[in-house]
Amino acid sequence: MNKEFIKAKAAKSRSGDNLWILRLLDNPNDATELRENKDAWGTTQSNASLCVSCKGSRMLCGKTRCAVMIRVNSLIRAIPFIKGLEIDGASPPSVFVGRKGYPFVYAGPLVPPIHEDTSFYDLPELWFGKTIDEIVGFRSMLVRGKHRVHVNRFDEAGKIMEMTRELAFTTAATDVELALKKRPRGFLCLDDDVQPFGPSAPIKDLKVNSNRWDHRIEKAFYDSDLKAKPAVLDLYNQGVMVTQIQRAFSVGAFGVKQQRCLVPTRWSITAVDSMVSSALMQKVKTFPLINEYRLYESSYLANQFEILMLPDVWRYEAIEAWYPGTVWNPMGKNIVLFGDWEGHKGRTTYANIGGCYYAARLAVCELLTKERRQATVIVLREARPGYTMPVGVWQVRENVRNAMRQRPLRYKTLEEVLERLSSQFRIPILQWIIRSRLITDARKQKKLTQYA
Repeated sequence: MNKEFIKAKAAKSRSGDNLWILRLLDNPNDATELRENKDAWGTTQSNASLCVSCKGSRMLCGKTRCAVMIRVNSLIRAIPFIKGLEIDGASPPSVFVGRKGYPFVYAGPLVPPIHEDTSFYDLPELWFGKTIDEIVGFRSMLVRGKHRVHVNRFDEAGKIMEMTRELAFTTAATDVELALKKRPRGFLCLDDDVQPFGPSAPIKDLKVNSNRWDHRIEKAFYDSDLKAKPAVLDLYNQGVMVTQIQRAFSVGAFGVKQQRCLVPTRWSITAVDSMVSSALMQKVKTFPLINEYRLYESSYLANQFEILMLPDVWRYEAIEAWYPGTVWNPMGKNIVLFGDWEGHKGRTTYANIGGCYYAARLAVCELLTKERRQATVIVLREARPGYTMPVGVWQVRENVRNAMRQRPLRYKTLEEVLERLSSQFRIPILQWIIRSRLITDARKQKKLTQYA
C-alpha cells in the first residue's frame, strides 16, 4: 500500500474513520476488510526510485500508462515554441495563484506561445469527452508566469498584478507579451483540484492587450460594498460559468473593499463549489420529495460514477474507491475507499475527501433545483487503473453533471437499485453498503408509511 497516499488522505480526517482498505484476492469479487494500521501499509519503494529504474517502459509502478511520459510528450509540443525569455501568445484568458509560502504567494497569467483562439484551453465545462492526452496536451502549452505578492497587499504589487487581475475579467482569448527572468522550467504537477499546466518562470515584465471585460464580473468588482458570497451567487444566477467565477474569485475581485485578498487557485475552486452548492441546498430542502428510487450513471476518464437518489429528506454522501494503478494509489496492492457525508443540516467542517465532495454536490443540487425536488443523494465513484493522471476536480463536477443529463433508471425499492449497482461496480456491493452511512440507514430505518 502506498504510504504517502494513506498519510495524505488520512491527514484530512481527525479520526481516520472514513478511510478503508480492501485487500485484493485472486478473485476480484472477493474483498476482505482491512483496518488502517502500520501492518496494512507494509513497505514500499518511493515513487522517485521506481521511476528512475523504469523510465516509463516497464510500468513498475503498476499503472497501465506512465503519467510522467504523458506529461513529457505534451511538453515537447510547447518547448519548440519557447524561444529565449519572451513568450508572446493569446491567453485563454487564464491566471494561476499558488499557495506555497502563503501569505506570500506566486500569481500570474498562463500564456501559450501561440496566436489563435485558445479560449477552450481554460473552460473545463467544455472538455467532457476529451482524452487525458488531449487535455494535458493543450494545457501543457500554457506557460505560467510567476510574480510574488502578499495576498492582502496585492493592490500594492504594481503593474504585473494589476494586469493579471484584468486578464481574469476578460471574456475572450487576449494577446499577452510575457518577459521572463529565466527560461521556463517544466515539472510534473499532480493535483486532484487543479487542471494541468505547463512550465513556469518568474516574470520580468507583462503587457496585456486591452479586451472586453465580462460586464457581470465587472459590476461585482466595482461594487466595493458587496460581500464575496452574494457576489458569487449573483454571478452564478446570471449564468456565469463556475470556472469564470473561480478565476475572478482567486484574484480578489469580490468582497468588501478592505477585506479583499488573493485566494490560491486550488482554494478558490472548492470555495466557489461550496458556496454555490450550499445556497442551492437551502432551496432543495424546501421542495417536495421525489417519489421513486433513482440511479444516474456516467463513465469518463476511467472513472465510473453511480449517483443514487432516495425518496427522503436532503442528506448527502460521497465515497471514492481508488484501485491499484491509479494516480493516488500507484503502487498499492489494495483498493482504498474514502468517503464523507452530511445530514439534513449540512456540515461545518471541511470534507475529508476534499474538493471532489463539493464539486459533485454542486452538480446534483443543480438538477434537484431545476426539478424543484428533494432527495437523499449518494455519489459513488470507482477510479480505475486507466486514470493515470489527475486532470482537476472539474472532471468530477462534469462527470456528475453528465450523469444528471441522462434519463435516470427508476426503481420502486432500494434493493432493486443495489442490484443494478452490483452489475456496474467491480467492488462487491456489500463493501459499498458497509461503508455508506446513508445506504445503511435507508436499509435499517423503518418509516411510518410502511405501517399505513
